[in-house]
Amino acid sequence: MNEPANLVPGRREATVEVHRPTPLAPVPSAPVVPLQAGSVPAVTSVVLPDGRVVTGYALEPAKPEQAAAKPPMSRTAVNIALGGIGFGAVCGGLFLLTTFITALTALITQLITLAAVIFGGWVAVQVFSASGHRSGTTVNIRKAVIKRNHFHH
Repeated sequence: MNEPANLVPGRREATVEVHRPTPLAPVPSAPVVPLQAGSVPAVTSVVLPDGRVVTGYALEPAKPEQAAAKPPMSRTAVNIALGGIGFGAVCGGLFLLTTFITALTALITQLITLAAVIFGGWVAVQVFSASGHRSGTTVNIRKAVIKRNHFHH
């Protein structure tokens, strides 16, 4: 059996399609314009540790644009601004505090009213149920006294 060395035994050979790039039509070159000698950077070659030589242009690193200088701020202006922010925060906090106290007062008033209504209803039920019909336990005081004295002969 003659199998190629790069195939694993027992596997079938896969078909491979090879795509070859189509060359583009040549671009007409632009006319050569002579440059001044000072405008073309010098070509630099660097030898790498493995012996390869890299040749290219030495480029100067781009310098970032300097940010516009900020005008100095007066300490008085900063203190006034911070004071205004603090005053606004205190006013907002006091507004929230008064709103909370008002809501708490309304809640307590409603709870007291609810308790009064429930207690009043309970009292009304007790009054009207006692006079409505006579069901319940009647205690005869004389028998109770007699029974009590009976144990003390």
